[in-house]
Amino acid sequence: MPETQLTPELEAKVQLGYERRDRADMAPTIAYFQDLLAQHPDHPVLVYEVGGAYDTAGEEATAALYYERALALGLEGDALRRCLCQYGSTLRWLGRLDESIAVLERARADFPESDSVRVFLALTLNEAGRGDAAMAELLKVVVGHGEHTDLGRWATGLGGLAQWLADGRPED
Repeated sequence: MPETQLTPELEAKVQLGYERRDRADMAPTIAYFQDLLAQHPDHPVLVYEVGGAYDTAGEEATAALYYERALALGLEGDALRRCLCQYGSTLRWLGRLDESIAVLERARADFPESDSVRVFLALTLNEAGRGDAAMAELLKVVVGHGEHTDLGRWATGLGGLAQWLADGRPED
């Protein structure tokens, strides 16, 4: 069974890949992460990182294949959360909205406190024509940080509105 976590050495190499990344020319970054993956075949985090490099390059279809492989290899922890967010977003860009929602709902179940998961889910819900559900997700994120904004006094009411929208605008 392949290792699922990065060693400190590999973590430093991944960080170096990010530091050298040029979003306007992702070919060197893709090659860098491909080389790391060749040195550590089937390492789920490195498979995910290759997918992310392709995603940043605008090659969503290729990225999706790497994300799927990383998930199948047992990606876990924060790398799993990030992969699910990116994979869900990629599926949205590919127009695969139902799949995107399913991936992001899994992410929300696995990482219920993650604002990033909720924001990516809201984007897909909105794209799928489910504006109330999207607004509910975003309101829940905002209300969750009410103490850091001037929303404090309205947080409870906005939280209720979020739930009302999430519940489909019930009459009662």
